Formats: sequence, structure tokens, C-alpha cells
Amino acid sequence: MSELGRALAARIDDPVRAAYYLEVGEFCLGVVDRSASHPVIIGINGPQGCGKSSLARHLVDALDVIGVRAVDLSIDDFYLRRDAQLELAARHPRDRTLEHRGYPGTHDVELGRRTLAALADGRRTLAPVYDKSAHAGRGDRAPVTAWRMIEPPLDLVILEGWMLGFEPLAEDRVPGELRAPNALLGAYDAWTSLLDGRVALSPASIDDIVTWRVDAERARRARGEPALSDDDARDYVERFLPAYRAYLPGLARARAGSPSLTLTIGLDRAPVPR
Repeated sequence: MSELGRALAARIDDPVRAAYYLEVGEFCLGVVDRSASHPVIIGINGPQGCGKSSLARHLVDALDVIGVRAVDLSIDDFYLRRDAQLELAARHPRDRTLEHRGYPGTHDVELGRRTLAALADGRRTLAPVYDKSAHAGRGDRAPVTAWRMIEPPLDLVILEGWMLGFEPLAEDRVPGELRAPNALLGAYDAWTSLLDGRVALSPASIDDIVTWRVDAERARRARGEPALSDDDARDYVERFLPAYRAYLPGLARARAGSPSLTLTIGLDRAPVPR
């Protein structure tokens, strides 16, 4: 077993999940250039609730054991402040895609670009933190005093997000309910253009995404954190199903030309055997 495999096995009791994380970790190591003065940035795309944040966190911890300096970020870190989100929703009345956080247009893209560019340049960087428990689970950006200071040097930056790598559709192919976020999606090239490699966690069934999100909110409630009810969680995540159906088919084309790994994820949040 490799050094990384041993480090993951020491932290994860489930051998199937440890093997899954190891496959992604070895892909990342294949992209990392430890002789370089700047880190590489690898994006992980995966549906809400599929476990990509846990994957990134375990990888960062295990990589540290073997001397690879890594940090994980989420596109969620760059959501708009609550007041800006409410203003966005007011500008698009009756548009369910922009009513709450999540869709293209609900992030501070420039803040994300500056943060990623600073990390890519090897600079000491203050990274934002988003508090999903604020406002009864609707969320808000945490105050600057709660942000993370990320110190160089780094070998690897992992950026994960449900829509990371999605590309805008031509106007004649956009479902009506996605017209507003599709028009805003092109701005996110400021993030994806900085990626050196990509991992895609593709759901075996779109319907599994609803189950994952409800489970995630239940876990927050079990920890005593403010969270959405089951009904509110379903209402929230079902708003994203049209986007998965529209944009997932183009994700493979978007990855062309850069190192990539695609895994199909089942309801148990583990890869489906190939």
C-alpha cells in the first residue's frame, strides 16, 4: 500500500471509501509538481450532499501526513452576503433559481477569483468563510474575523463545488427556468480558467441528490446547528435538478485538454464499480 493509502486507511474505517479517496488522491498527486514554487489547483465537481467536502477534507489531512501541503476550499465560501442575496432575489421576482443561494449569480465571483489567484501565486491569503447555519439555515457570509488565513507554501489547492466547470448553454438550448442563471454562468470562467486538473463525481441517479441534501440537513440538526427542515431541504434542492439535467452532459467536454478523473457515485456516496 502507498504512503497515501496508509494515511487514509488510518483515518477511514470503510475500506471501500478509503479506496475511493485514494483514487482521487493519487490523481491529485499526479498533477502536483512539488518542485514548483506555486501550488496547482484541482477542481472537484459533485452534486450537493454527495460527500465532496468530506473527500477534500480527508485528502488534505492525509496528504499532510506524507508531506504534501494542501488546502481545501468550496465555491460555497464565496456566496454573496445575505443582504446582497436578498437584493438579487428582489431583482428577479418569481425566479426560483435566484431566490436563495446556490445557482450561478449567487456568488461573489471576483472575491473567488482574487482568492484563487493569490493562492496560485503562492501568497499568504485570507479566505472567506460562509455560515450556512445563519438565518435559520438560509446562510450568510461570516465576519472577516472568522475567515481563514492560508499560509504558503502550498503544493495543492482543492476547490470543490456542485456547478464547478459547468459551461453556459446556447440560448436556443436553455430551459426557460434557467435563462437567468445561464446568462450569469459565463463569469465563472474566472475560476475554471485557473484549474490545473478536474475531478467529476457524477451521480448514478439525479434523484439521489434530493436524498443526499435532506440527509445533510438532518446531520446539521443532529449536531444542534440551525438547519432546513426536510420539506424545506427538498424544496431547496429540487430547484437544482433542471441544472443537473441541462449542464452535466457538457461537463466532459469542458474537461477536455486538462487532466481529469470521472467517477460515478451511487446512493451510498461511493463509486459505482466499473
